[in-house]
Amino acid sequence: MASNPASSIPFLLSVILILVVGTNAGGIAIYWGQNGNEGTLAQTCATGNYAFVNIAFLPTFGNGQNPQINLAGHCDPTTNGCTRFSSEIQSCQASGIKVMLSIGGGAGSYSLSSTDDARQVATYLWNNFLGGQSSSRPLGAAVLDGIDFDIEGGTTQHWDELARFLSEHSKQGKKVYLTAAPQCPFPDAYMAAALNTGLFDYVWVQFYNNPPCQYSSGNLVNYWNQWTTSIPATNFFLGLPASPNAAGSGFIPAADLTSKVLPAIKGSAKYGGVMLWSKYYDDQTGYSSSIKSSV
Repeated sequence: MASNPASSIPFLLSVILILVVGTNAGGIAIYWGQNGNEGTLAQTCATGNYAFVNIAFLPTFGNGQNPQINLAGHCDPTTNGCTRFSSEIQSCQASGIKVMLSIGGGAGSYSLSSTDDARQVATYLWNNFLGGQSSSRPLGAAVLDGIDFDIEGGTTQHWDELARFLSEHSKQGKKVYLTAAPQCPFPDAYMAAALNTGLFDYVWVQFYNNPPCQYSSGNLVNYWNQWTTSIPATNFFLGLPASPNAAGSGFIPAADLTSKVLPAIKGSAKYGGVMLWSKYYDDQTGYSSSIKSSV
């Protein structure tokens, strides 16, 4: 039977569309630094599972405080013990992994009291973790790729100014990436103004410890769509706990994530992948390995 070239065009277009949508692959972001039993930074990157590593946390800064990094059992910053991770950071980056410093966290002492305070914090971060110069760089000479905003407390003001001041340093050479980990209820209580600046490259929304918008509520996709259509960021990640013990609620079994959730959100042009809390819990479950091919 002879084929009709004209009638085959729509079929070919549909095949191309399916291929394009189906190849909307993403990466996995992981938080590392809050459990001394989760392996080194170099070991984390060597798994090959992660595209981004957020070093957690710088939980003390702003409002006149002396900034202090806290990497739990990994090192003692008061004796410069964390500088040993400099070579490991550089090794991760050599493998194409972006390494961020996460500021804030769920149990920190941080706030910004004014525009000038935001400027001072940005200058501190630039000089001590990014491309600036300081004699007291907590992680050594390695230049991190950017700053992750995990703001879950303190004040709701001036985070947008901190983002702007940090972004301005991109003009001095290496780009300063900005990432954020807002809670899934929209808008985020602390970072709404900052996220609306359009300066954030990656936003990993925490779809856990927030029952109204996590998977078990049946509302996850609606909230995902609200985030991806309302915030002018480049890529969005689905933030999840890597095991049932990693959070109070919100864990999604790997089979459900790969067969039900990811197919429902990967159609977004802003889909970037999955964020996991944290490396320690991922070690217990092998979660990232089980979902990597589907992300």
